[in-house]
Amino acid sequence: MKTIMLVDDSATVLLSISGILTKAGFKVVTANSAEDGQKKLATGTKPDLLITDLNMPGMNGIEFIKVVRQQADLRFMPILFLTTESQQSKRAEAKAAGASGWIVKPATAETLLGTIKLVVR
Repeated sequence: MKTIMLVDDSATVLLSISGILTKAGFKVVTANSAEDGQKKLATGTKPDLLITDLNMPGMNGIEFIKVVRQQADLRFMPILFLTTESQQSKRAEAKAAGASGWIVKPATAETLLGTIKLVVR
């Protein structure tokens, strides 16, 4: 069973996306901030995929990806952004930081799972 870490400051998003992923057969680990996600990764959580929001209080998603990519064992883990942002400049910034893909909220279960299939083997 593949593990997905979902990082978002919205409890509603965490609940709805977790439900979709769990029904699809994934183990889901949630974090309500980039700092919380960082702690979970530092204490042994090793997801097959990281899905993070971009705009969060404290550390944003791009800063979070940069921190994650500095860890040797997580350097090649796929990372998707799930965000309301759709500007090309933000996408380019995310890609430069190490993002593997981008999903614009609100995303259908079909879109979400289709994108996950492309990046998780």
